[in-house]
Amino acid sequence: MNTKTYLSQARYLDMRIKSKLQQIDSLNELATNCSSVLTGMPRNPSASTSRMADAICKIIDLQNEINRDIDTLVDLKKEIMGVIKAVVNAEHQTLLEKRYLCFLSWEKIAVDMGYDLRYTHKLHIRALEECKIPVSPEVDMKRH
Repeated sequence: MNTKTYLSQARYLDMRIKSKLQQIDSLNELATNCSSVLTGMPRNPSASTSRMADAICKIIDLQNEINRDIDTLVDLKKEIMGVIKAVVNAEHQTLLEKRYLCFLSWEKIAVDMGYDLRYTHKLHIRALEECKIPVSPEVDMKRH
């Protein structure tokens, strides 16, 4: 795994968490919009009791997944912060933090740091060269 891929893990995990939160919103909407239809016809007792109950079960499962993902994200960010703090150049540290921990766009980073966009990209390359990522096989395995 190269340095850029290693540092980008947190951003992708954060995007997956946000996606799951959107799914929960969608399921909540479905659960609150469910209404029962009363008919005189008998129902199959083994059939699912209601769409609302199914939606609630899915919401709980997703919330548990999200909680596990958040724990992983916190640990991963702590790990990445350690790698970034090991970079000697403070300017490089700032750029790496803004990109890989705050998930800012290149344009926003350039504006925040008062640099031209092209110079920001050059600075990024230099900062990546200064990073020393862990070479532990367990790091690669636990995130994929």
